[in-house]
Formats: sequence, C-alpha cells, structure tokens
Amino acid sequence: MRASQAGPAIGLIAQVLLLAVLAGTAGLGAAGWVVGVACAVTMAAALARGLARRRGDRLGPASWLTLARATLAVGVAALAADSFAHETPVALLVTLAGVALALDAADGWVARRTGTANGLGARFDGEADAFLIIALSVYVAPAYGAWVLAIGAARYLFGAGEWLVPWMRAPLPARRWRRIVAAAQGIVLTVAAAEVLPRTLTQALLVAALAALAASVGECVWWLSRHPDAARDQAPASDVGRRERGPLRAGIAVALTVLAVLLVWAALVAPSQPSRLSVGAFARLPLELLVVVALAVVLPAIPRRVLAVVGGAVLAVLVVVKVLDFGFITAFDRPFDPVSDSSYVGIGIETLRDAIGRSSANLAVAAIVVLFVGLLALPVLALVRLMRVAAGHRGWVLPVAATLGVVWVGLRVVGAPVASTSAAALAVREVQAVRSGLHAQEVLAREIPRDRFRATPGDRLLTGLRGKDVLLLFVESYGKVAVQDSSFSPRVDAVLDRGTAQLRAGGFSSRSGFLTSSTFGGLSWLAHSTLQSGIRIGTQRGYDQLVRSDRLTLSGAFKRAGWRTVVDDPANKRTWPEGSSFYHYDKVYDRRNVGYRGPGFGLPPMPDQYVLEALHRLELARRDRPPLFAEVDLISSHAPWTRIPRLVPWDDVGDGSIFDRVPAEESTRATLFGDADRARAAYGHSIEYTMSTIISFVQRYGDDRLVVVLLGDHQPATIVSGQGASHDVPISVIAHDPKVMDRIAGWGWQDGLRPSPRAPVWPMNAFRGRFLTAFGSAPPSG
Repeated sequence: MRASQAGPAIGLIAQVLLLAVLAGTAGLGAAGWVVGVACAVTMAAALARGLARRRGDRLGPASWLTLARATLAVGVAALAADSFAHETPVALLVTLAGVALALDAADGWVARRTGTANGLGARFDGEADAFLIIALSVYVAPAYGAWVLAIGAARYLFGAGEWLVPWMRAPLPARRWRRIVAAAQGIVLTVAAAEVLPRTLTQALLVAALAALAASVGECVWWLSRHPDAARDQAPASDVGRRERGPLRAGIAVALTVLAVLLVWAALVAPSQPSRLSVGAFARLPLELLVVVALAVVLPAIPRRVLAVVGGAVLAVLVVVKVLDFGFITAFDRPFDPVSDSSYVGIGIETLRDAIGRSSANLAVAAIVVLFVGLLALPVLALVRLMRVAAGHRGWVLPVAATLGVVWVGLRVVGAPVASTSAAALAVREVQAVRSGLHAQEVLAREIPRDRFRATPGDRLLTGLRGKDVLLLFVESYGKVAVQDSSFSPRVDAVLDRGTAQLRAGGFSSRSGFLTSSTFGGLSWLAHSTLQSGIRIGTQRGYDQLVRSDRLTLSGAFKRAGWRTVVDDPANKRTWPEGSSFYHYDKVYDRRNVGYRGPGFGLPPMPDQYVLEALHRLELARRDRPPLFAEVDLISSHAPWTRIPRLVPWDDVGDGSIFDRVPAEESTRATLFGDADRARAAYGHSIEYTMSTIISFVQRYGDDRLVVVLLGDHQPATIVSGQGASHDVPISVIAHDPKVMDRIAGWGWQDGLRPSPRAPVWPMNAFRGRFLTAFGSAPPSG
C-alpha cells in the first residue's frame, strides 16, 4: 500500500486508539464511543475519496500533521458528545484542542517549506479546521446558548451551498483575513471551553468571532457570485456526472446510502434483550458488516447480487427474531422459541380482541403486519444498496474495510466489547434453539410414562382426603412480586394477614410456600398442566404433546378415587376436548354455561366473586352429592387491569346483573402499559380484590369438608414485576380439619396466607407427587 493510500487507514487506526485511551483514562462513555467511531470512519472515507478523485495529489509532510490534528479533533468530538451524559474532563478536552490548534499553525508552514502544497492538502486542512470548530461549538453551546452552534455550522452550510449552487464550487483566492478569522474561531471556542475568563467577556468574544465569521463567509459568497465562470473552469472531470445528475438527486442518493449503512449497522448490532438496550449497545463494530463490504468489492456482479439478496433475507429474519425476542423477554421472561411460539399468533389476536375490542385489535394487528413486512423488506433493500455502492467505489472502500478489520481484531484481542459478532452468534443460537426444540419432544416422550402413581388403583389414592371438597384455585398473575419487595406488596400483605386472622377466627388454618412456575407473564395453561401432571411444561408444543398422552393428573387421580371432578374457566368460550380426554373432568364450566348476565371487566368476562358463587350454586350446594374436586381459574387479576370489580354482598350476586349498577373500583381504558406506575397500582388492586373474595368465600361457605389449594399461575409481565424477576408464585393450603394440615406439616411451609422470603420454594412440577404422597396415595407394590 502506497503512503497516500495508507493515510486514511493509519488515521482511522490512530483515531480508534485515541478513543480507546480516552475510554481507559477519562472514562469515555457510550455516547463518546458512538460519535468518535462515526467521525473516524467518516473522516477516513472522505480522505480516501479525496485521494481517489485527485490522483495527482499525495499526502505530504504537512498533510500528515493535518491528519494528526484531525485525530485530536475526533477525541474532542468524542468528549463533547460524552459531556451530555457524563462529567467531562475539561482540562483534557482543552489540551487536545490546544495541541490541534498549534498543529494548525505548523502544517501550512511545513507545506510551504517543503514545496508539497496541493489542492488535496488545502481541502483536508480546511475540513480538519471545520471539524474541530463544530466539535468545540457543540461542547460550548449548552453553557452559552444554541446560537454558538452557528459558528460550527458555518462551514457545513457553505458546503451545502457548494453542493446545491454550481457557481459556489470555484476555488477561492487566498486571503490572509480568511485564515485569521478561521483560526480565531478555534481559539475563542477553546477559551470558552476552558472557562478561564469571566462569562461576560467570553460571551463578547464569541459574538465577535461569529460576526467576523459571518463577514468572512459573506465575502466569499459575494466573490463567488461575481465569478460564476470560475466554477466551470476549475471543476474536476469527476464532478461532471454529479452535475449531470443534479444536486437534488445526488443528495438523495447520498442520503439513501448513509441510511442503508445505518440500517444494516443497527440491524447487526441491535440487542435482543431489553436489559441491554442502550446507546452503548450500538457503539460496536460488527465484523459481519466488514465481511459483507469486502465481498461486495471482490465478487463479480451476479454473485454479488445473489449474496446481497440472500444476505439481506437472512439479516431481515434476524431483525424479526430480535424484535420477537425483545417482546417475549418483556412479556414472558424468555426469548422467542422458533419451534413452539408461532402457534400463539391466533391466541394472541383473540386475547387482544377480548382486552381492547375487535375493531381496535384489528387495527393493531394490521399495524403489526405492516411493521413486520417493513422489518423483512428494509434490511434486504439496505444491504443491496450498500453492496452496490461499495462495489462502485473499490478504490477506497476496500482499504477502509481492511483497516477496520485490523482494528476489530485488535479490539477483540484486548477484550473490548466494541468488537461485535452478535448477529452471527444470534443466528447460531436460533439454529441451536430449533434443534433443541425438536429434541425436546423426544425427551418429553420418555418422561411422560415415568410415573410411580400411573397404575395406582383408586382405593389407594388420596385416602387422607376422603369426604373432602378440594378446590384448586389458580389466581391469574399472582406472583411473588405481589407479596414481596414491590410498591403494592404492603397493601396485598395487609389483606393476606387480615384474611389469615379472619379465617383463624372461623376455625380455618392455612400454610404457605412458593412454587417456581414454568411460565412468566402469561400462557397460564402451561402452569396448570405443569402442576397437574408433575412434568414441567414450558412450551405450547410440549403442552400439545402432553394432552395427547395418558399421564395421570391431579384431577384424574381424584376422579379415579371417586370424586366428582369439574373445572370452571370463565375466560373460555369454545369446546375444550382436553378437559375430558386428558384431565378427565366430569363437567366443564365456562362463560357460556354459568348464567352470567352482568358486564365484562376488560379481558375478564365476569368477576371472580361471581365465578365462586356460581361454583357454589351449581356444585357445592347440591344435596346428596359425592365429594367434589374443582379447578377454578380466577382471572379478575388478568392484564391489562382496566376494570377491577368491587366485592358485593354474596346474597346480592344473583345472575351478575348487580355489577352493572355497582361502579368498578378501577375503570380506565387499556392505556396502563404506557404507564408502569399506574399498571403496578392497578395490578395490586386486582390482587387485593381476588384475595379478599377468596377469603370472604371461605368464611361464608367453608365447612369441615372444605380444602382449598390457592396459588398463582405465574408472575405478572415485566412492566409490573421488573426485569430479572423470578418465576416464583405463592401457594397456600386452607382447611378447617386439623388432620388435613397435619398431613403437610413436614413440608416446612409457613403459617398463614402470606409466605415470607424464607418460605420453601419448590418446582411447580414437584407439587403433584408431594401432594399425592402427603394425602395417602401409595403406588402399587412390585
């Protein structure tokens, strides 16, 4: 590589190394890295382009000094950008600027003494000056006013005029006055940054500098307007094509190319986890981009186009996966599962319609479809354009890409997170996830038959609960966050402590612990099947496989032992064949057959109080009946918590029409997910309501026969529980008969309805086996 070609590469390396030094010594943050790297790459590309267009010019000794000055200016720009987020070491910034200004005085003298002055060097010198001035003006503007930015913007406004107006492209005659004014801008801005003069005097100097700059620019424009023929005479041949295209079209082309680079860059480095989303996450150098650019330069046209389309399609898929990962981690605390999660599309649309109405949901779905089409199309278009432009500028693109490759290797060796291969790593993870998802079916198929209670006859199942009515109450989104370490947990704890005392006064005992749910934020049926089957079910694919098997569930065990088994799922509105084929329920209740005539409450179609009252009316109050096992899904605490019912006298519940006349405790539109504080408060109120309802139900209808297993299905979404929350949910057993509580004394659970942080934590799939064992279920011998 010749010296003139090595200039951009050496400058880029020096600038990145300076940024690394600033990060280590001055604590340069993410914003500084982003701006610094962007400026370094832009400067290297511009210098390489200048060398390619002015093939007769070379970088002489003076230009190497200018390159050193430009490197210092990159450091000043990085520190200036970082000043908006962190405290900036002023002395360091002023020192870098001062050294750059001193070099500005030296490079012209060196050029004249060595006879190496040329058009490229003069242009490069002017751009380095302008870059340092705009960096300083950005740093000074917050202290002295936005008008200071005009000092830094002047050169670039003049450059825009050169682009748009042909007669402004002529070379200007040398003027000592113009050099003095340019030097004064940097000096005055550096003095202002140093804060060594009184504020009033500094403001006066800045005003004077801006006035002198305006006069100098005005004089230049006036001279150029008087000599329009000079531009045509001096314009290089390489500008002919640009002029023929027109300044507007050329500007649009440049803007589209820049946008394509930014889109590809962002698509490659964007994080897929909410906890990693920050400005610093984008301040990385993706190796994949360098490889693609290098291939664009060396490949023939047809293979290059094929690679652009195929690579763009792969990048588009990765972007969609990142968006899905982001959403699934936010909602369910896990990444998107490409094997199982596609089946949730229909369920999600139906849930959205129940929550916000059919029309609003259809509009939301249409918007999501448009978004995903854009996410699939834009990366393809951006990569096609990027590779085409790179192939058309081989002379400077390949050296810049090679230089950045060397920089990437150096950063990787020292362990800097700036060197990124996150897109390739994500692609590998997705392939592994598909393989693991397919393999999980084989693992589950081997696990399902392994059940020591599978062949236990009915007369040896649940002997310790003979004659008892057992209610399995799943409370929607009742997670550990409801009872511990949240803004709303003190209110929920007060309800539970008061309820414990009230139940104790009525002769009931309660004990509590925690279970680790197989799901988070939603997909409640996965938790239900996990608890009932004793196998952890965390995906829809696993659930579908389980319900096709003959695995013994809790409901199946109760039915085999002689109980009448029912389920009440108030949210369901369609036939549920698994209720009888897998869970072996004698009766399935849902919103269609419990006689509710009241209003809906957001996504929940009826209040929990009505659900429990209907269970009593339809099953518990019947005479001459066998003991009852009932799973009841209580969903008044289901997101988005837009309408929360009030507890009414049980005698007034009737057909539910009373809830039309009783105002809801909380009544809002579905806007809570834009306000985390309101969402948390509304969630807390919903849990208070459901817990109060259950306690009141047990007080009113409970007797010596009643045994209640009360638990949450999963934690609420991260807007309530926060990032990094556990999957733990509270569980309590309530009974009037002391013999029932004696059976679970060995579990180590704590007295009362509120488990403390020291309460035992079991996997949710461990509950079935321990429950069956505790209450006298014995597997067959032999």
